[in-house]
Amino acid sequence: MITTQPTKNKVKIAWHKFISSSARSWIQKAIILMVFSLVVNHLATRDSFPDSESYRFPIEGFLSSIVLFILIGIIAYLNFKFYKKKYFSKKIEIITIVWFMASTLGYITIMYIPVNIIFNIVADGQTEFYYLLIGLLITLLVSFIFIGLWYAQDIYNLYKLSIKDAKITIESGAKMTKLTYENIACFYSENKIVYTVQNNGTTISTDFTLNELEEKINNQLFFRANRQIIIHKDAVDQIEKIENGKLRIRLKASIENEAIAEINISRYKRKAFMNWFQ
Repeated sequence: MITTQPTKNKVKIAWHKFISSSARSWIQKAIILMVFSLVVNHLATRDSFPDSESYRFPIEGFLSSIVLFILIGIIAYLNFKFYKKKYFSKKIEIITIVWFMASTLGYITIMYIPVNIIFNIVADGQTEFYYLLIGLLITLLVSFIFIGLWYAQDIYNLYKLSIKDAKITIESGAKMTKLTYENIACFYSENKIVYTVQNNGTTISTDFTLNELEEKINNQLFFRANRQIIIHKDAVDQIEKIENGKLRIRLKASIENEAIAEINISRYKRKAFMNWFQ
């Protein structure tokens, strides 16, 4: 197999882009860490205020806070990696972000107490419960701000990716077709075969079940209307109220199957559908 020079150049450019973007991300995080440590230590005591007559650079506190923030960063990184794999790659929503922050702060609390006790033993000192609690609350507040600044851009990038640029590979026998979410109108099942309908009306059979697809796709964009069909939000053309509190949905894409051309939403799913659609 002969690799042409243009192909090599493309690979090289793509690699450099990846490296530069990864390096830029870590440089940004390092700057946040340094600035945050400087600000926190200069606000910690009166002698550390720059306009104080007895000002001296808080080198001990600065180095200690760097170590502390590195530990916090490791905890946040591992937890973010878990949430990214299990939740954020599929859907970004406020409740998931809240759970990520709450669980990260919980792990920091678990770390803080034994570390504080060890420091006191090493320093041959004793810390009253009141001061331990105040120190923990301050640490959690600082950690909350620090983690928010640290991962705001990552979460935003994942959100954009999940909404606009996400793709799914449709397997059909020996063929594999990669489609972006934006080009998919719906998935529907007929005679135990699941089909993908594109916005232009093109239909592709798949080797998936609807349950498997429901696990894979982004449920900010897709909704399981009933046992037969999963629809894309932008593919909805018309919503009509019908008898018994049901809804009838018409899609923009032309679908030959009449049973799928008009989709009924049961009254039990009506509220969930409207919350999703709105």
